[in-house]
Amino acid sequence: MSSEFAGIRNYQERAVFDAVRTWRDHYPLISEELLPDVACVALNRLPARYIRHEVDLVFYQSEKERLLAERLVAGAVGFAFEFVQARTAMRARA
Repeated sequence: MSSEFAGIRNYQERAVFDAVRTWRDHYPLISEELLPDVACVALNRLPARYIRHEVDLVFYQSEKERLLAERLVAGAVGFAFEFVQARTAMRARA
Protein backbone atom coordinates (compact mmCIF):
# COMPACT_ATOMS: atom_id res chain seq x y z
CA MET A 1 0.00 0.00 0.00
CA SER A 2 1.22 3.47 -0.81
CA SER A 3 2.36 5.51 2.19
CA GLU A 4 -0.12 8.32 1.50
CA PHE A 5 -2.95 5.94 2.43
CA ALA A 6 -1.27 4.26 5.40
CA GLY A 7 -2.93 6.52 7.99
CA ILE A 8 -6.50 5.80 6.93
CA ARG A 9 -8.44 3.64 9.38
CA ASN A 10 -11.97 2.80 10.45
CA TYR A 11 -12.78 4.87 13.54
CA GLN A 12 -15.30 2.23 14.64
CA GLU A 13 -12.51 -0.28 15.27
CA ARG A 14 -11.05 1.59 18.22
CA ALA A 15 -14.47 2.33 19.69
CA VAL A 16 -15.48 -1.34 19.41
CA PHE A 17 -12.18 -2.66 20.78
CA ASP A 18 -12.47 -0.33 23.78
CA ALA A 19 -16.08 -1.39 24.40
CA VAL A 20 -15.20 -5.10 24.14
CA ARG A 21 -12.41 -4.64 26.69
CA THR A 22 -14.77 -2.74 29.00
CA TRP A 23 -17.62 -5.27 28.79
CA ARG A 24 -15.63 -8.52 28.83
CA ASP A 25 -15.94 -8.94 32.61
CA HIS A 26 -19.73 -9.06 32.21
CA TYR A 27 -19.40 -12.14 30.00
CA PRO A 28 -17.22 -14.62 31.93
CA LEU A 29 -18.20 -17.48 29.60
CA ILE A 30 -16.45 -15.74 26.70
CA SER A 31 -12.76 -16.62 26.66
CA GLU A 32 -10.03 -14.15 25.72
CA GLU A 33 -9.52 -15.99 22.45
CA LEU A 34 -13.14 -15.25 21.46
CA LEU A 35 -12.90 -11.49 22.02
CA PRO A 36 -11.73 -10.87 18.43
CA ASP A 37 -14.83 -12.76 17.25
CA VAL A 38 -16.99 -10.47 19.38
CA ALA A 39 -15.27 -7.44 17.84
CA CYS A 40 -15.78 -8.78 14.31
CA VAL A 41 -19.50 -9.41 14.86
CA ALA A 42 -19.91 -5.92 16.32
CA LEU A 43 -17.95 -4.22 13.53
CA ASN A 44 -20.00 -6.00 10.88
CA ARG A 45 -23.14 -4.44 12.39
CA LEU A 46 -21.78 -0.88 12.18
CA PRO A 47 -21.19 1.45 9.26
CA ALA A 48 -17.52 2.13 8.58
CA ARG A 49 -16.30 5.61 9.54
CA TYR A 50 -12.95 6.16 7.86
CA ILE A 51 -10.64 8.82 9.21
CA ARG A 52 -6.99 9.85 8.97
CA HIS A 53 -6.71 11.48 12.39
CA GLU A 54 -8.87 11.15 15.49
CA VAL A 55 -9.32 14.91 15.58
CA ASP A 56 -10.91 14.79 12.11
CA LEU A 57 -13.99 13.00 13.38
CA VAL A 58 -14.20 14.97 16.60
CA PHE A 59 -14.02 18.26 14.71
CA TYR A 60 -16.67 17.39 12.14
CA GLN A 61 -19.04 15.44 14.37
CA SER A 62 -21.77 17.17 16.39
CA GLU A 63 -22.49 16.19 19.99
CA LYS A 64 -25.73 14.54 18.85
CA GLU A 65 -23.85 12.48 16.24
CA ARG A 66 -21.22 11.47 18.81
CA LEU A 67 -23.85 10.28 21.29
CA LEU A 68 -25.65 8.35 18.56
CA ALA A 69 -22.38 6.70 17.50
CA GLU A 70 -21.68 5.70 21.11
CA ARG A 71 -25.16 4.15 21.42
CA LEU A 72 -24.72 2.29 18.14
CA VAL A 73 -21.36 0.87 19.28
CA ALA A 74 -22.82 -0.17 22.64
CA GLY A 75 -25.74 -1.89 20.93
CA ALA A 76 -23.52 -3.67 18.43
CA VAL A 77 -21.07 -4.85 21.11
CA GLY A 78 -23.89 -6.04 23.38
CA PHE A 79 -25.42 -7.97 20.49
CA ALA A 80 -22.03 -9.42 19.58
CA PHE A 81 -21.31 -10.70 23.09
CA GLU A 82 -24.75 -12.33 23.27
CA PHE A 83 -24.34 -13.83 19.79
CA VAL A 84 -20.89 -15.29 20.45
CA GLN A 85 -21.96 -16.54 23.87
CA ALA A 86 -25.01 -18.28 22.40
CA ARG A 87 -22.94 -19.87 19.61
CA THR A 88 -20.37 -21.06 22.14
CA ALA A 89 -23.10 -22.61 24.30
CA MET A 90 -24.63 -24.34 21.26
CA ARG A 91 -21.26 -25.83 20.31
CA ALA A 92 -20.70 -27.05 23.87
CA ARG A 93 -24.02 -28.94 23.76
CA ALA A 94 -23.29 -30.58 20.42
